Amino acid sequence: MNISLVIPLLNEQESLNELYDWIAKVMQSNSFSYEIIFIDDGSTDGSWETILALSKKDEHVKGIRFFRNFGKSQALHAGFAAVKGEVIITMDADLQDSPEEIPELYDLIHKQGYDLISGWKRKRYDSVLAKNLPSKLFNAAARKTSGVKLHDFNCGLKAYKNSVVKNIDVHGEMHRYIPVLAKNAGFSKIGEKVVVHQARKYGKTKFGMSRFINGFLDLVTIWFMSHFGKRPMHFFGLIGTLLFFVGFCFSVYLAIDKLFIEINGRLIAQRPEFYIALTSMILGTQFFLAGFLGEIILTSKRSKQRYKISESIHL
Repeated sequence: MNISLVIPLLNEQESLNELYDWIAKVMQSNSFSYEIIFIDDGSTDGSWETILALSKKDEHVKGIRFFRNFGKSQALHAGFAAVKGEVIITMDADLQDSPEEIPELYDLIHKQGYDLISGWKRKRYDSVLAKNLPSKLFNAAARKTSGVKLHDFNCGLKAYKNSVVKNIDVHGEMHRYIPVLAKNAGFSKIGEKVVVHQARKYGKTKFGMSRFINGFLDLVTIWFMSHFGKRPMHFFGLIGTLLFFVGFCFSVYLAIDKLFIEINGRLIAQRPEFYIALTSMILGTQFFLAGFLGEIILTSKRSKQRYKISESIHL
């Protein structure tokens, strides 16, 4: 199979038929073998019924339905687990991503050997204050922190080799950082393509300002995981050792000063150095234990099931 299209959605019933017709036209005109996997992330507007109808009309259409809204990352995770195509392309279901980009994205992966191609919506039709400005700040921070030089981490239109999506774990809100996850997994040939961004035709956006706050928090998480995820003791243990050493030095100083210098002076508990020593040693011990527990957790088996599927089609 040439292409697997993975399309997560939440309450996009109005756009699904039009999106399907557009995709089918592009696929058939380019003679691609393909599958379209719609992941219904807990829609309440009849989106699943539309997907069922499309699947009965066309065997290329497949579907996964969640019991409730688990988030875009979980939807992509479920889609990636099910794909069979050589090249996987993700796009949003709101008609803001153009299926006309699919042939070129496929060629960049299939013929030019890229591991991942990320779309770049250079010209956007979103509100400047609500999305454009925060998105620019977010992308600048992501580039600086991750070392992946992309202009638009948030773009839903991306293409991947099959081996990429089968070897990364997308969870939480990490869908924004799939290129970083791919880089950390050893896939270094990551490129970017300018894509057309279209104004939303139906409904309203599902994302608010909170996604940027969550995005920055996830950025800190992925920075930590990429540097210390396999060895948390290297981070927590180092800080804990340094703090404990500082506290120990103050304790030795206080002991020597009390025993040999300030014999008739203040009580040790009345001196600020005592509290610095005590606090440093306590914090140092806690950091060290955090690193130790992190190492234990990494060696234990953890469940990968983060969502529950209620129905699926043709999978």
